[in-house]
Amino acid sequence: MRIEKFLTIASLAVFFLLTANETGAAATTVLTEKDRTGVELTVYNNNFALVRDFRRAELGAGRNALEFRGVPATVVPETIRVRSIDPPGGLIVLEQSYGYDLMSQEKLLERYVGKEIRLEVWNEFQDRKESVSAVLLSAREGQIFRIGEEVWLGYPGIRVLPELPADLIDRPTLFWLYESETGGPHELEATYLADNINWRADYMLVLNSDEARGDLTGWVTLENRSGAAFEEAGVKFAAGEVARVRSRGAYKADFAYAAEAPMAEGLAERSLFEYHIYDLARKTTIKDNEKKQIRLLEAAGVGTVKEFLVKSQGMFYASRYTEPGTREPVNVYISFRNSGEDNLGVALPAGIMRLYKLDESGSLEFIGEDAIPHTATGEEVRVRTGSAFDITAERTQTSFRQISTRLYETAWEVVLRNQKSSTVTVGVVEGLTNTWEVTTSSHPYEKVDAFTIRFDVKVPPGEEARLSYTVRVGI
Repeated sequence: MRIEKFLTIASLAVFFLLTANETGAAATTVLTEKDRTGVELTVYNNNFALVRDFRRAELGAGRNALEFRGVPATVVPETIRVRSIDPPGGLIVLEQSYGYDLMSQEKLLERYVGKEIRLEVWNEFQDRKESVSAVLLSAREGQIFRIGEEVWLGYPGIRVLPELPADLIDRPTLFWLYESETGGPHELEATYLADNINWRADYMLVLNSDEARGDLTGWVTLENRSGAAFEEAGVKFAAGEVARVRSRGAYKADFAYAAEAPMAEGLAERSLFEYHIYDLARKTTIKDNEKKQIRLLEAAGVGTVKEFLVKSQGMFYASRYTEPGTREPVNVYISFRNSGEDNLGVALPAGIMRLYKLDESGSLEFIGEDAIPHTATGEEVRVRTGSAFDITAERTQTSFRQISTRLYETAWEVVLRNQKSSTVTVGVVEGLTNTWEVTTSSHPYEKVDAFTIRFDVKVPPGEEARLSYTVRVGI
């Protein structure tokens, strides 16, 4: 745990004080957000960000202490780094720590255990305030006070403390013990990783009347739950799976593509290492506990393809399947090619794609959504919108035969019914196992991979079509 890795604020303050007394150092320099000259964030879609915080400071020569206030509560302490960029190399860090022992009512009272405080109670009968001096004996699991010669288990009223303890802070703070050869003004840069700052891509695809084309809009949805706000920040968005060593495991970095993108005005896309970076040309303010959206891309007239697919589970070829006429969903997919020919050609970050279509009255209606992975230029984007209402599929095992101890033969029939007003083509995708051979079939099939075949069956409007085939499977 972080609290086991770093000094408490109290011990750190004592350490700085003793060191300062030994060396004759000046008082601790305190920097707040008012000293900030700029801030930049690179936000990763793995729920963390790299923060570069620039602040102006008057530093004394020699050994000194520095407090850097107003940082996120989710700072990863092991990643903290501070340097002087003007004058360059004008700061040598000897010790650093992250303080998050924040002020609260419980912690304030814990500091006054064994000390005298004041209790104030409003006397309703005499319409006046009464004050009582008490020694706080315990602040845990109910407060205990000594008042005079008696011990009170709890007492009404307001607790009044004589002063704030020096070892508590009101916000997360970075502490440094440093040496500087030159005193005077310094431009400092602090960098660190902070968790709970995340972004994702959200897409909106509006299909035209014949569903052959659509207009695509992409948005960056940025969420900040780090405990800090960033005013007028320069922001970059990094797309890709960046490996980080965590107790719950590591992430694999596997995204490596390049593209020139039809980005929305204000965003520029570029490659960095094995990832993609989207730079926001303007600065923006990111408040704590805020979600905000920034336009990512726009593409009109993207060519789309609509498919109806029935997918089997591929688990009954070596056993008797006793339930005839099993209904199976007919899935609806919309796909398009991420290419310049289709007015795209941009590295698409992973996200949620939502599909819409205008009805006969011109009203925009939602027709489904699906998650898409990181998609490089030239790759296909495939979105499942749901199941077809007017197209049904029923599967029946028509025969089963065990030819030998390790060879089985089964026959299947898939009945497709179309209640639409136009002819549709339904893809029936069958998953096979081990060694297999299709011995007979009513329709030609395509071998998709070593264990998958696909039949494309045309079904006229208001009619049904029957697909039948026999397969031998070895186990």
